[in-house]
Amino acid sequence: MEKIILVHVTGSDRPGLTTELTRVLAGYDVDILDIGQVVIHNFLTLGILIRLPEDAQPVLKDLLFRAHELGVTMKLHPQTEEAYGSWVGAADKPRYIITLLARAISAEQIASIASVVSDSGLNIDTIHRLSGRVPLDCGDYECSRACVEFSVRGTPRDIAEIRSQFLDISAELMADIAFQEDNIFRRNRRLVAFDMDSTLIQAEVIDELAKEAGVGDQVAAITESAMRGELDFKQSLRKRLSLLEGLDESVLQKVADRLPLTEGAEKLIATLKNLGYTIAILSGGFTYFGHILKERLGIDYVYANELEIVDGKLTGQAVGHIVDAERKAELLQKIAAEESISLQQVIAVGDGANDLPMLNLAGLGIAFHAKPKVKKGARQAISTLGLDSILYLIGLSDRDLE
Repeated sequence: MEKIILVHVTGSDRPGLTTELTRVLAGYDVDILDIGQVVIHNFLTLGILIRLPEDAQPVLKDLLFRAHELGVTMKLHPQTEEAYGSWVGAADKPRYIITLLARAISAEQIASIASVVSDSGLNIDTIHRLSGRVPLDCGDYECSRACVEFSVRGTPRDIAEIRSQFLDISAELMADIAFQEDNIFRRNRRLVAFDMDSTLIQAEVIDELAKEAGVGDQVAAITESAMRGELDFKQSLRKRLSLLEGLDESVLQKVADRLPLTEGAEKLIATLKNLGYTIAILSGGFTYFGHILKERLGIDYVYANELEIVDGKLTGQAVGHIVDAERKAELLQKIAAEESISLQQVIAVGDGANDLPMLNLAGLGIAFHAKPKVKKGARQAISTLGLDSILYLIGLSDRDLE
């Protein structure tokens, strides 16, 4: 009768350990049913699930002796056929990826996530770090961010409740927690659509124009109300634009020159372009500024509102269709269709209530540094790190980008 044994090895890591141990098994023509290894700070944990013939004593004796010679600890855990069958059957259960983003990872964050996972009927398969190794004395941006990814398996009782709990934990513990189904689309995104104002750039352009026109407070109040979803976007835009009537066209370049890009924007877009992604701006802002970003960052599509200018002055009106929430969603579908890309392969990023329809159309919709209402309405949210942290959500590690 065959025997199934889980071989569990721990100890200080060094080159050749796995080679030496598997050579013993190879000498007895042993089948390996599963294998996994992780090294944390030069300490090895290796698991090998093996199937042995009825006379298993010689191979196990030699294996234990070789482990002793190598200075590692080895434990043997016999497995029943029923237990093995149950393990094989679990392969059909759904899998999910949980991504923890923070300036620094704390034990409380990990414990809180693990508690939600357990209470939801899921089981953690693996945990690994995506962020780079951080020196203790490092204080710049690259060192003040951390990411840990959990792979979990099972059938969750209530996905909406899991996301709600993670959102609460995020707010309490200064972290972001993404919960995604682990499927082929997660590893094969092809299109990213960004809102512009307060997403790609750290400003609301219309507020900046209003400051130049001397109506900053009035316009900012309307903008804030619209972003909270308290006003219809088209009406609020027309109302704000009317206050800019007579503003000189030269002010547009003056404002453009001082608009700061959001932390991580250039790194994110450069990386995605190198990976072959299509990049779009779908904005309730203005085409003048969107085209400047297009030239600077290599963006493929820009859809925004066009300011009407007559005799070198803003008329206080927009030309053509206003890009509001519904229009953003339509444009997202249009671009995806033109590029022959499934909506499940789309990432959408925005911060306002008028971004929610496109966020919820995309396979990965991210509320970026958004108001609570927008975070709650989107499936994922990032509030602690820059735009380049989106790379972690598609499974890329700092090591991949070196």
